[in-house]
Amino acid sequence: MITDYQLRQIVPTSSFVDRNKFLIELNKTPARYGINRIVMPSFIAQVAHESGSFHYLKEIASGKAYEGRKNLGNVHPGDGVKYKGRGYIQITGRINYTAFMKWLGGAPDVVDNPALVERPHLAMLATVWFWTTRGCNELAESGNFQALTKKINGGLNGYADRYKMYQIAKEVLK
Repeated sequence: MITDYQLRQIVPTSSFVDRNKFLIELNKTPARYGINRIVMPSFIAQVAHESGSFHYLKEIASGKAYEGRKNLGNVHPGDGVKYKGRGYIQITGRINYTAFMKWLGGAPDVVDNPALVERPHLAMLATVWFWTTRGCNELAESGNFQALTKKINGGLNGYADRYKMYQIAKEVLK
């Protein structure tokens, strides 16, 4: 079990309310998906950065930039806005919402109701789905934090912030 005290040390910019929502899901979900004590520092650091210290479960931008992006499966008018990023690691695009729903076993219907992914439980499951289907456990276990950041972010945006939290998490979670 990870405590609020530990998480506050790792992510001091997080609020109690946001940490609490995240911790409830963190302490009951990831272990069964291979997010173990070796992987956990990387998971927390990456998720904290991607979600703005666990605060944002929906992308701030409108999603218009994703309109018509076939690589995201956004083939219908309005898909860019409808399937903008959601979750702690924000999944984006019709194709990802569809794959996530299949991973869930078909319910709840996050394709017809993508805002459901803004709820902490589904936000965590979407994050775990992304993490496990993209080989993030293996990258975290190998210690290749830079490659892990690229896998999640597509580049190295915010790398220094992510890496600092990762180093703190390794110490705090020993």
